[in-house]
Amino acid sequence: QVQLVESGGGLVQAGGSLRLSCAASGRTFNNYAMGWFRQAPGKEREFVAVIRWSSTFYADSVKGRFIISRDNAKNTVYLEMNNLKPEDTAVYYCAADRMLRLSPQYDFWGQGTQVTVSS
Repeated sequence: QVQLVESGGGLVQAGGSLRLSCAASGRTFNNYAMGWFRQAPGKEREFVAVIRWSSTFYADSVKGRFIISRDNAKNTVYLEMNNLKPEDTAVYYCAADRMLRLSPQYDFWGQGTQVTVSS
C-alpha cells in the first residue's frame, strides 16, 4: 500500500511561486504514475498534472506555469507552481496511479495541502 503526504502549501501573492511536495511511503513508487489535482471552494475536483516514468501532461489552465517532476530515489513528486494567480487557490492533492490499465486509476490520495493566492 502507498501513503501520500503533501506539503509546501501556503499563502502567496499573485505572481509568486510555490513548490509542493508529495512524499510516498512504500517501495513501489517507481511503478506509479503520480498526479496532482486541486479543488477550489464551490468547485469540483480538477486535474492539474501527471507524470509517469518521464512523460508529463498538464491541464490547459496551468500549462507554461506549473512543472511536475519526480525524484524516485526520494519517493517524492513535486509540483513547481510559478506565476500563481488567484484562481489557483485550492486544496491541492497528490494521487498515485498503478498504471495497470490504459485509463488512469488513482488508487491512493494524500490529505491535501492548501494553496491560497492573494490578489
